Amino acid sequence: MSQLILGLPKGSLQEATFAIFEKAGFRIRASDRSYIPDIDDPEISARLIRAQEISRYVENGHLDAGITGLDWIRENGSEVVEIAELLYAKQGFRPVRWVLAVPENSPIQTVKDLEGKRIATEAVGLAQSYLREKGVRAEVEFSWGATEVKAPDLVDAIIELTETGSSLRANRLRIVDTVMESTTRFIANRAAWTDPWKRQKMEQIALLLKGVLAATARVLLKLNVDRARLPRVVELLPALHAPTVNPLSTDGWYSVETVVEEKIVRRLIPALKAAGAEGIIEIALNKVVP
Repeated sequence: MSQLILGLPKGSLQEATFAIFEKAGFRIRASDRSYIPDIDDPEISARLIRAQEISRYVENGHLDAGITGLDWIRENGSEVVEIAELLYAKQGFRPVRWVLAVPENSPIQTVKDLEGKRIATEAVGLAQSYLREKGVRAEVEFSWGATEVKAPDLVDAIIELTETGSSLRANRLRIVDTVMESTTRFIANRAAWTDPWKRQKMEQIALLLKGVLAATARVLLKLNVDRARLPRVVELLPALHAPTVNPLSTDGWYSVETVVEEKIVRRLIPALKAAGAEGIIEIALNKVVP
C-alpha cells in the first residue's frame, strides 16, 4: 500500500495542528515520548518534528510533505512546493510576526540605531537578511531560547516571534519594527509532488484543512419566514453565493439557510427577528468547502 510520509510540527503548533486535523477527519494520537504519532489513515505515516526543521526534511525527501511556517522555509532557504497557506497559529487564526524589540528605556528608536550593536534571535538567517536590506551592520547571535530575557544585559536588541505581543510586554520590551509576517504552510517535496498518487493525497488533505479553516469564523443560520416577509429577510442575509430557500409543508412559509461570519451574528439575529423570521437556529460548522 502506498503511504505519504507527513511531517507535523512538534511544540507550539502541535496542539492547534492536531485539532484542525481532527476536524478535517483525521484522528491523531501521540505520547509525550513518541515522535511517530498514530493516525487513523493507513495511507499516512506521520512524524513529529520541530517546525524549524520540517522544511529541510521535506526538501531532502525524508518527508513527502509537512506543515511549518513560512518563516522557517525562508530561514532554511528550502526549495519546496507550497501547496496551501493555512491561516492559524498557536493561539488563533492570524499571522504571526518576527519583530525587532528593545528594552522599554532603550535609546534605540529605529533599526538604523542598531549599527554596531548585538542582536539575539533564533532566526539568524532572517535577521541577517533584514539587516542587509536596511543597510545596517550588527552582530547577530543565535539564541537557544528565553530570548526575551537577554536584553539589555546580554544583547542590545532581540528579533523574536510574537503572536499577541504579551510576552514582550511582560518582559518590558518595546517593538521597534516588524521583520516579517509569517503564516503556516502545507508544503511538499518536489519529487513527491510529481508522483500522481502522492499529489492527489496531498491535494485531498489540503482541501479538507482549508475547509476546516474556512469554517472557523462561520456558522450556519437556519430560520422560517412567511412569503410576505421573505424578500426582506433574504435581503438581510449575506451568503457564499445566495441563501437556500425551500418551501415548507405549511402553505406560504419557507425555510431559509445560509452560512455567515460568526462575528455578525449578534447583530444579524435581532435584525432577522425584527424582519419577521421565526425559529432561528445557529449551528457551528466543521468545514466549509466552496
